Amino acid sequence: MEPGLFDRLFDEAALDRLHQAVDLAPDVLTPTDEPASAAALARAEVLVTCWGAPTLTAELLGRAPRLRAVVHAAGTVKHLVTDEMWERGIVVSSGAAVNARPVAEFTLAAILLANKQAFQLSRRYAVDRSAWEPASMPGDIGNHRRVVGVIGASRIGRLVIELVRPFDLDVLLHDPFVTPVDAAALGVELVGVDELCTRSDVVTLHAPALPSTRHLIDARRLALLRDGATLINTARGTLVDTAALTRELSTGRIAAVLDHTDPERLPDDSPLYGLPNVFLTPHIAGSLGNELRRLGDSAVAEVERFVAGAPFAHGVDREQLGRLA
Repeated sequence: MEPGLFDRLFDEAALDRLHQAVDLAPDVLTPTDEPASAAALARAEVLVTCWGAPTLTAELLGRAPRLRAVVHAAGTVKHLVTDEMWERGIVVSSGAAVNARPVAEFTLAAILLANKQAFQLSRRYAVDRSAWEPASMPGDIGNHRRVVGVIGASRIGRLVIELVRPFDLDVLLHDPFVTPVDAAALGVELVGVDELCTRSDVVTLHAPALPSTRHLIDARRLALLRDGATLINTARGTLVDTAALTRELSTGRIAAVLDHTDPERLPDDSPLYGLPNVFLTPHIAGSLGNELRRLGDSAVAEVERFVAGAPFAHGVDREQLGRLA
């Protein structure tokens, strides 16, 4: 993992549990230590990885002949796993389900604040002190009977649906893998993407980045959004056509909350930095700061399960990989 992550993931209690479960290697391997990692890799039966871990290529796996399990203390494992791992029967666990919690919490906050037009009104208030007067507020402000459109019943998408349930909101869902029976169990209305865009006050994206989902939200679908609607992207930047989104947002007709963009760091001259109807954050929805302890605790629990001969709680198999973010 990247230097400095280990101490942020594992507190003293978590380390005590690891030491009780396994013979823990004394050094944390970082992406730049490959020559120094030979002895540790030769002995390793379990790798605990996080951001910064290299792809587990055939060459690297050749230096870890005893490896039986990989526990990833972060979200997606797409960049990490390889066919050679599956062929060797190495089992994999991901922290994606745990990392879903802060992303869903961020999304919930964004939905509620977007419907209150908090992001635009904050900027307006900074230059116009009369903005606090009730008579000057937009008539369509608020969360009463608003419609939230969720694209993707992923771990995060399902958790967002759960978190918005106590609020006075109606939820639409689009996901090609969800049946009407599943949607009824979730308490949502299953619709197509176009209908969701047309009917929603807020559209929030929780689909994986796949060839089939690239620019899922394109110029045509952006035009379907009702005036004043908000697009929230805490998923992947490639789900949205950035050029089309920039043009649409520049008109002021819709708003956006963007924690992911394409490219991930926008060019310095992008209009999205300065538009008053855009709330742009630097990929902060996922686990940060003290939230990393949750990832660390989950990884320790997965190591304990593996040592006890139990299946992972958050295992990933080869068939799932193509549908994951």
